Amino acid sequence: MAAPLLLRSLPLLRLRLSYQRHHYPPSFVLLSPKLFSAASESAQPSDAAALSAKDPPKYPRWPDPNYRKWKDQETQILKEIEPVIFLAKEIIHSDRYMDGERLTAEDEKIVVDKLLAYHPHCEDKIGCGLNSIMVDRHPQFRRSRCLFVVRTDGGWIDFSYQKCLRQFVRDKYPSYAERFIKEHFKRGS
Repeated sequence: MAAPLLLRSLPLLRLRLSYQRHHYPPSFVLLSPKLFSAASESAQPSDAAALSAKDPPKYPRWPDPNYRKWKDQETQILKEIEPVIFLAKEIIHSDRYMDGERLTAEDEKIVVDKLLAYHPHCEDKIGCGLNSIMVDRHPQFRRSRCLFVVRTDGGWIDFSYQKCLRQFVRDKYPSYAERFIKEHFKRGS
């Protein structure tokens, strides 16, 4: 099955190569071995547009000298929070849980340990004690679902998993937190 598909594309490839030969100078179609040999270092290239190792292309460099450090930290933060983000979104947006349904013990442990523990107002959210975590429609914004803390007294209150993640990043990576939050979260807070 693959062979007939390859054979059908050969005329297009021939057409492309013949177009390149007729419309571009030969140095653009194939790389000249003279550009990469040691003997050509002293010789001037015949084509003014050809680049050598001595003349690297001019492009703007990132002005921040700590850019590599930032990218490494950004990767590390993403490795830590992406599984939690994926779980939270799956709980909220999939049909895995019905409205008003309590989370399984495994999901609840992850949500409490990795999210709720970092909420800026964790103590206020838990109040008299944590009975369970559930997913339901937001009372004010009926089209959106969110996570709720069900307290031991029977009361329940919503909490934002994004606020929890922002606070986690601020606590664990204080030097890079604001930049990460600005680049990776829709709204700041």
